[in-house]
Amino acid sequence: MERKCLDCGDTIRGRTDKKFCSDQCRNNYNNRLNRDSNNFVRNVHGLLRKNRRILADLHDEGKCRIHKDALFALGYNFSFFTHVIETSNGVKFHYCFEYGFREMDDNFIELKLNEQYVDYQ
Repeated sequence: MERKCLDCGDTIRGRTDKKFCSDQCRNNYNNRLNRDSNNFVRNVHGLLRKNRRILADLHDEGKCRIHKDALFALGYNFSFFTHVIETSNGVKFHYCFEYGFREMDDNFIELKLNEQYVDYQ
């Protein structure tokens, strides 16, 4: 019985348990199978990097408070963050890697750098 490559359909020569005619076909096949899940992860990672860049730029400019609408206008997406830290007095900071913020009552955002993560760079 003639075996066919799962990617290109060419005849396979060699071991009886081979499924692909070459490494390129094996990579093509697996990349095609994982494309949807990889695209989702890639898109989420891109949004997290963009959010981090926005917070880092504001922090580098010396800003410690900014209006929520201004942050939104810069392209910040409030739905994507890496983690939340709640202080002992109940204040929640949303972090995008080492840069965080908390929403204040007057629609302003207080920015914060978590010094714990700066040492890892």
